[in-house]
Amino acid sequence: MNGQALKQEASRLGIELTRAQLEAFAYFEEALYQANRVMNLTSVPKEECWFRHFLDSLLLAPLIPKGATVLDVGSGPGLPGVCLAIARADLVVSCLDSSSKCCEFLQVNFAPSGRLPFLFEVIEGRAEEVAHVPDYRERYDFVTGRAVAPLPIQLEISSAFCRVGGLVVPMRTPQDRQIARGKFDVLGIRLAQFETKELAPIRAPRLFPVYRKLGKTDAAYPRSWAKIKRSPLGSPSADG
Repeated sequence: MNGQALKQEASRLGIELTRAQLEAFAYFEEALYQANRVMNLTSVPKEECWFRHFLDSLLLAPLIPKGATVLDVGSGPGLPGVCLAIARADLVVSCLDSSSKCCEFLQVNFAPSGRLPFLFEVIEGRAEEVAHVPDYRERYDFVTGRAVAPLPIQLEISSAFCRVGGLVVPMRTPQDRQIARGKFDVLGIRLAQFETKELAPIRAPRLFPVYRKLGKTDAAYPRSWAKIKRSPLGSPSADG
């Protein structure tokens, strides 16, 4: 891993990575690509991992309040969740994914019984179903996800996890700016602002629409996956 480049780019974001944190990122990279030989967890070449996976994930870190409980929806092998847990020791991070192979990878390597002692939880299940489980609904201060679905769908499967007063901040690209301005009041969220960043090594722009959770998500949401796919929020028939 190009640890020096990661350290320099993270510093530009206001994140000063220690030697121990860089070693943790190096461990993450090695574990990811070792598992990738049989699990197919990523298509990104190993030499690009430090910026396409790690630095890209860290673009989000300055937007997260200190000491927040964080949920990464559709985390895959821990992106951005594991990266946030490594770089921000003040956070309590949970990773949610429906893939058993991704959850197994996370459990083996990063859960409390794994190699790195993070405050870290792995949740296996479909987001639209887990969001109706009382232990997880309206629980987190900050909910995110790395473009897991078209934006209206991502917001629907994410918002119920966020507590009132918290933030839902999906990781997107600039073409979603207009869609992000849509009305999602039924989810209890409202767009507060846009944050933009650049993935400097490849000059790729990133968009972070910041939604404030103003009220509880309607009990009917998120809907079943079939209903979500048939009529995403914002479409004429998205009334359930």
